[in-house]
Amino acid sequence: MSSAAPRPADQDDLWSVDEHLEDILATVRPLEPIELQLLDAQGCVLVEDVTVPVSLPPFDNSSMDGYAVRVADVAGASEEFPAVLDVVGDVAAGQAVDLLHVGPGQAARIMTGAPLPPGAETVVPVEWTDGGLGEGPVTGMRARSLAPEGAEGHVHVYRSAEARAHVRAQGSDVRAGDRALDAGTVLGPPQIALLAAIGRGTVRVRPRPRVVVMSTGSELVQPDESLGTGQIYDSNSFALTAAARDAGAIAYRVGAVADDAETLRSTIEDQLVRADLMVTTGGVSVGAYDVVKEALTSVGDEDEPGSGVDFRKLAMQPGKPQGFGTIGPDHTPLLALPGNPVSSYVSFELFVRPAIRALMGLDDLHRPRTRATLRADKALSSPKGRRQFLRGAYADGDGTVAPVGGAGSHLVAALAQADALIVVPEDVESVEPGTEVEVVLLG
Repeated sequence: MSSAAPRPADQDDLWSVDEHLEDILATVRPLEPIELQLLDAQGCVLVEDVTVPVSLPPFDNSSMDGYAVRVADVAGASEEFPAVLDVVGDVAAGQAVDLLHVGPGQAARIMTGAPLPPGAETVVPVEWTDGGLGEGPVTGMRARSLAPEGAEGHVHVYRSAEARAHVRAQGSDVRAGDRALDAGTVLGPPQIALLAAIGRGTVRVRPRPRVVVMSTGSELVQPDESLGTGQIYDSNSFALTAAARDAGAIAYRVGAVADDAETLRSTIEDQLVRADLMVTTGGVSVGAYDVVKEALTSVGDEDEPGSGVDFRKLAMQPGKPQGFGTIGPDHTPLLALPGNPVSSYVSFELFVRPAIRALMGLDDLHRPRTRATLRADKALSSPKGRRQFLRGAYADGDGTVAPVGGAGSHLVAALAQADALIVVPEDVESVEPGTEVEVVLLG
């Protein structure tokens, strides 16, 4: 059972938004850390500090195709009076340079990323030379092609170079012993690149939560199928699965389940094997066919002490009917959301998204919030005693927010145009244009 203190038995007793969220977050615990291969760890949260074992770059190397030379040998070089140097060899990326040494009056042909050979102090780009061909400065496409590898001869250098020019110094990125990444970091492509660059093939992380999303309702039809009388397309399961992935989860969408309690209970039990969190939508209010309540109100009470789902009413609009608890042998958290599209999506943002991020072990659980000036043609009304969440379009440039669509919880098209939620507190029944309001930023 969820962990909040027992509520009064009065059926009309309302939970606040904050009480319901507190109950959820008091129950949900971060997933246990595991060791994963780098690409499998993308999107996961690091659970340990990572220290650099080897400096990056691990050696001085050239940032240009050109010639590794001594500074004194090219001092004062110009097109009229070029420095003429003996080419003593070639250095390619990945090549050892132990047997190659650049002495006075000498140059080594060097490729981008190749180690700076002993004796060399700087690199002159190939464009500053004749490429060892004796035909004047290299330009255009010829800058990409030096003299044949291994060829001996001379190179004319037409410009001087300062010490360490076009040289990437050992440790100029990070040094051995530095902290590369802190525990709590979400691993995206740049972080995975850094881990690979310092030689880490695996990393210890909290895995991305596996979230199973399930719609209920005999009236629901899958997209691309023909609608019959009284039927509608199932949009909720698609919206919530996408939202779960956006929050960082690995989300699985289950086809809509008909209004039959035994079928729903069986489907949920089948899905538990791949779920760290379950989300249902529909069937949680007081209708005759609200099968989620019928199927889950007492599930687990006998076989799994401490588990079960509570159904409650929240002092909010939209999203008054909600359910939360744990089910199955592993006490998997389950959030039962309303069936109206806007209600389910708002409920996801307020309750499911924080739960997913808590499972990931993140500290930042919630969408960012800000204050904005209401831009509207007329005052917004809000039911007394309910915290209302209205869809809005936020303009960062002038710090304003405008309502999008009406208050109806079925208006999917308006939801698609919104990038914010306008929050109207429980004790406010009317908000005049020009009033400063709280805004939850969705995008």
